[in-house]
Amino acid sequence: MPNPNRPLRHRLIGVAAALGVGTALALGVGSTRIMRSSAVTALAAAPLATPLPVQRKAPPLDGAVAWLNSAPLDAAALRGKVVLVDFWTYTCINCLRALPWVRAWADKYRDYGLVVVGVHTPEFEFERDLANVRRALAEFDIRYPVAVDSKYRIWRAFDNHYWPAHYFIDAQGRIRHQHFGEGDYAQSEQVIRELLAEAGHPPPESPAVSVRGSGAQLAPDFAQIGSPETYLGYARAERFASSGGQRADRSHAYLAPSRPALNRWGLGGRWLVGAEQATLLDAGGRIVYRFRARDLHLVLGPGKDGKPVRFIVRLDGAAPGANHGVDSDAQGLGSVTTQRLYQLIRSSGPVAEHSFEIEFLDPGVQAFAFTFG
Repeated sequence: MPNPNRPLRHRLIGVAAALGVGTALALGVGSTRIMRSSAVTALAAAPLATPLPVQRKAPPLDGAVAWLNSAPLDAAALRGKVVLVDFWTYTCINCLRALPWVRAWADKYRDYGLVVVGVHTPEFEFERDLANVRRALAEFDIRYPVAVDSKYRIWRAFDNHYWPAHYFIDAQGRIRHQHFGEGDYAQSEQVIRELLAEAGHPPPESPAVSVRGSGAQLAPDFAQIGSPETYLGYARAERFASSGGQRADRSHAYLAPSRPALNRWGLGGRWLVGAEQATLLDAGGRIVYRFRARDLHLVLGPGKDGKPVRFIVRLDGAAPGANHGVDSDAQGLGSVTTQRLYQLIRSSGPVAEHSFEIEFLDPGVQAFAFTFG
């Protein structure tokens, strides 16, 4: 069963369009996923068409289990500052693809009074582990303050429901704008500039930041993504194609489907499927998925003993070659060493349907969710 103490929340896929324009496409996986199409970047941020309204007083950043890169920040520490609050979690692909812009804004506008605060609110239980969060900050070069919100107190105070979610707070401590999901970066940057100007610290005229992420942080072509985020734990699993369905909380020998339809997936070998993840009990287990996207990612972790789990990836029955991801090589080889998102496929040619398979050469791996780019 889902954790009853965990709030309803959604990952946003795509571009949250300015002024409500764009086409929404629900990729229904448990809760709603939203994809919107609009321009992702611009050479310069145009002035906002209307003044930013005062929405409400920003809640305090109380209740974090820890602060990283900073002492705890309270109202007194933030008085007179423009604040960008970024709700994220380190296995959320949408959050990771927005991080290059958040980092760039933190660097560009720090001297003009902007404070970026990352609020790390976990989706999976392992994301509560402080060592895992510290490792993620180092991996993604996050140097601004991060509140570790493992008990969801800041999340609930903001009444937030999305990853990523950006709240823009003026120098008087009032929320003036918010943006959910990826995209509209030039618009968001212009909000920052106008709030800084209101606070008496106008930054000089300059083009909007232009960044290009690498690895999993590379922006996707949303029009080409034909596969939704897919959970492996039974609490939110959908489109499972192994015969007989999943067996909740008990060991079972699954037979992987040989030719699953698009966006159908299955397990092969002996697995224990829990609410959040599927755990492989014997070496040689497999996961198969028929997908359409440029990138395929899988959130994985080693077993409870922490020993690395070797794997081999196949694309359409063969080694991926030039289509391998950053966490697999051209032969499809790699290993699961920590609990994180692994990029296993990055297509080098036109996007098309493919059959994906990952075989684990050691037991113990935990598999949580597929995401695509």
